[in-house]
Amino acid sequence: MIKHLIKLVWNRKRANFLIALEIFISFLVLFAVMVLAVYFSDNYRRPLGFEYENVWNVDIGMNQVGDDYHTPQQTETVRQLYLALKEFNEVAGVAGAHTRPFMYGGSHGGIQINGRGYLFRRNEVTDDFDKVMSVKLLRGRWFGKEDDGSNWIPVVLNQLSAQTIFGDEDPIGKGIPADYFDRTRVIGVIEEFRHGSDFAAPEIVIFYRTDLSDPRNRPPRNLLIKLRPGTTREFEERLVSRLQAVAKDWSFQVQPLVQLRESELQQLLVPVGIAGLVAAFLMIMVALGLTGVLWQNVTQRTKEIGLRRAKGATRKRIYRQILGELFIITSIGLFAGVLVVIQFPLLDLIGFISTEVYVVSMIVSLVIIYSLTFVCGLYPSRLATKVQPAEALHHE
Repeated sequence: MIKHLIKLVWNRKRANFLIALEIFISFLVLFAVMVLAVYFSDNYRRPLGFEYENVWNVDIGMNQVGDDYHTPQQTETVRQLYLALKEFNEVAGVAGAHTRPFMYGGSHGGIQINGRGYLFRRNEVTDDFDKVMSVKLLRGRWFGKEDDGSNWIPVVLNQLSAQTIFGDEDPIGKGIPADYFDRTRVIGVIEEFRHGSDFAAPEIVIFYRTDLSDPRNRPPRNLLIKLRPGTTREFEERLVSRLQAVAKDWSFQVQPLVQLRESELQQLLVPVGIAGLVAAFLMIMVALGLTGVLWQNVTQRTKEIGLRRAKGATRKRIYRQILGELFIITSIGLFAGVLVVIQFPLLDLIGFISTEVYVVSMIVSLVIIYSLTFVCGLYPSRLATKVQPAEALHHE
């Protein structure tokens, strides 16, 4: 039966080629959208590694020349801002950070591990950062006064960076094996920490300690405030007034992390939503096109179908024949599409997307395309079953 259907498809290869090409293009577009959808869904289910409720971020505008430029006076001013914030009864905790949560930018660097390069995020934070952000410590400890005056640089790794750099070994007390990290020593490992958003991929994060009492340290650009439950936005006016009194020439932007989170989510969901709408309209156009082409195909084959009915073919066999031909044409287009998309993980062209995401996206795309072509072939196949032997004689 299958051999006979392949022969029928081959005999009408010119018309069937256009259908297969349409399915091929539709699969590629749908697969691209599904990769994004599965990728973001997979990231969304992962823990952020911190709590953002009741936490505000104060973005400090120091009017500095560059991000890496700072003076001892600026560090001292940030320390005074830090102390001023702790005076409020509404504030449960304050911490400084060079890169705030829900921010894709920031300080990055490269590291070579076993001959392979990795991109990591570097964040400089104060001692209270773990308490303000409620990070979960897995091993060792967080920064503290015991790190004052040490002749090595204490760092805290997130779980992914510890696994990437040290594998199954215990990283506590060890230095990071790279020239860039000379004199570093790991003092703690925390849970995963993703700065970007709920949809951001897990990232290698290395936390460095910044001590505001040391004027040589670069001052943090953000102050994170843990507020007591029940604090409203009316507190913001008093907060900014107090900060402005300490640093009259600086500017301050206060935003709750909940608001920053929503902003980052919208920036990601809008392009994904647009891509989804484009794919949906394409699927509708494909469905209409397939239905029309198959309808025309059945009309043009009235003689053939009528003769088959005259020779004793049942309606069920005609029904299966039309759907079987469509299944083979669809498989040809999808086979070509699969050959194209599997090149990306094999050649590691898009390394940040895992093989599991590719496989799930491919399976879902195949199911959708097969389901779509099956639905589109139902009505034309039903028309074919209604062809009577007399109609074949009429065309003769």
